[in-house]
Amino acid sequence: MASLNKVFLMGNLTRDPEVRHTPKGTAVGDLAMAINMTYKAQDGTEKEEVCYVDVVVWGRQAETCRDYLSKGAPVFVEGRLQLDQWEGPEGEKKSRMRVRADRVQFLSRGGGSG
Repeated sequence: MASLNKVFLMGNLTRDPEVRHTPKGTAVGDLAMAINMTYKAQDGTEKEEVCYVDVVVWGRQAETCRDYLSKGAPVFVEGRLQLDQWEGPEGEKKSRMRVRADRVQFLSRGGGSG
């Protein structure tokens, strides 16, 4: 059976990008995005919903995000879902789903809602 793991997101950063480096020197960046969605409820009123998504960016792209993006910046992200699993300090199993970005495109202000 075929499978597909592809994500496209457009929204705004909720904080400045954070970058750290692996022991071999590869940059790893963390982005936090808010995606605002407006829809019409059953009663006809317009409602707004926000989805918060964590994104990981690797290599030179992570450093570029750190250098040129800041909280509130609109971005378009293309990537895939990634499940991170680890063991906590007391042996408990932990996990989180986030997006691993293949491409981060900077948008002009005003282009990141909806």
